[in-house]
Amino acid sequence: MPNVLIADGNTNHKIRMQLSLNDTIAAIATPMGEGGISVIRISGKDAFIIASRIFFKHKDASDTVNVQELHSHTVHFGFILKEEKLVDECLLTIFKSPHSYTGEDVIEISCHGGSFVAGKVLSLILSSGARMADPGEFTKRAFLNSKLDLSQAEAVADLIRSKTESAHESSLKQLEGELSRFVAFARAELIRITSLVELELDFAEEGLELVSKKEVKGLIDELSKKIAGIISSYVAGKVIREGVSLVIAGKPNSGKSSLFNKLLDSDRAIVSGIAGTTRDYIEENLVINGVLFKLIDTAGIRSSNDEIESEGIIRSYKKIAEADLALYLIDSGLSVKEAGEEEEKFRESFDVDKSILVYSKSDVAQHKVPGNAINVSIFDESTLKSLRNKMTEKALSTQRNLSTGEIVLTNLRHKLCLENVMTSLANAGSSINSGVSGEFISVDLRAAMNHLGEITGEITNDEILNNIFGSFCIGK
Repeated sequence: MPNVLIADGNTNHKIRMQLSLNDTIAAIATPMGEGGISVIRISGKDAFIIASRIFFKHKDASDTVNVQELHSHTVHFGFILKEEKLVDECLLTIFKSPHSYTGEDVIEISCHGGSFVAGKVLSLILSSGARMADPGEFTKRAFLNSKLDLSQAEAVADLIRSKTESAHESSLKQLEGELSRFVAFARAELIRITSLVELELDFAEEGLELVSKKEVKGLIDELSKKIAGIISSYVAGKVIREGVSLVIAGKPNSGKSSLFNKLLDSDRAIVSGIAGTTRDYIEENLVINGVLFKLIDTAGIRSSNDEIESEGIIRSYKKIAEADLALYLIDSGLSVKEAGEEEEKFRESFDVDKSILVYSKSDVAQHKVPGNAINVSIFDESTLKSLRNKMTEKALSTQRNLSTGEIVLTNLRHKLCLENVMTSLANAGSSINSGVSGEFISVDLRAAMNHLGEITGEITNDEILNNIFGSFCIGK
């Protein structure tokens, strides 16, 4: 059983806890539904015993299998039987501790696909001595058995959820330990700096200064600069991990729903010549040039006495305020005066850096479109291509300053931990500038080390672990 250092949230003490891993867990590891195969995973000290109870070489149960005697990382064909009655034929894969995903003895049973068959096999496993795994419990055990650190475990969930190439690459880098290596480097630097400060305390009575406070401050500032650079990558990382929420806004009948449908290449939103057709927002995901966009079609912005439409407009304003990016549509068929009034409304109500001004229905334009706008017609693919390129350019503008190989922060928890590190380092720097005793400097430096440890799970608490692994799918 592993020892994990747990931070007590009610006090600031740390206590050493032993986490029991005596039980054996099981779950279906593949998505529910029809498919070629389903995989049921078993992990724990009794995994091989349970497998031996249900897995046989022949359908008549005449030849039992002692799974424990089989070699690790081997696959065996056989039959799942319940009271000598055939449940399914399957492949059984063996992973012996510690050379498995969880670090425990692991069995994976590949049976025929379909929720009914997989459910019967899982039910038999549970009745033979296993219990149902909690969400993310296999990966949680991998963490507790030191197969992964906490940041790598979180990368597993991100990898499963990745919808774009950039999200996939970012998750793989974190899974391979890119962030963990930086944390290890930063902790080593902090240990070195703290050692210099605390070594001097041993000679305080002699009045010796073994290292100048200026040098210590310089080391702190240098590390702070590196951490600040990683924190600043979070805006780009959020785009990679979660995508860009993009609102399509404008007056009724400005072509919002038509553009929404065209970008999605489907009739998702109702299109009508009657103003106020869209009375609530509609959301859909779309990948353009490798960027995930969460498209949001909103109710047309205008004054209305209709109670339902008014509520839709209120929701539109809320979505606009929350969005990462906005397209503001102006009907090209409007008069010069009307179009000018719409442009004024756009400048007053929208952040230009986070918005794109779009003159829609350019095929029926009544006047020249200003240079700060994009001309778009849903019947002209070249204009739609220009709009897509502009959307991705705006979305990726946050990543322009990221150098190749730089760590990109995609997880809010990691960002908050690093911000706490920065606060502790800033406090240590202030203490040096104020000329206070080294004891106070050491306290802040050690607090910074603890915050770094929270990223990789060297220091954590049950609530954080449950929150992280509770978001995983069952069977992972």
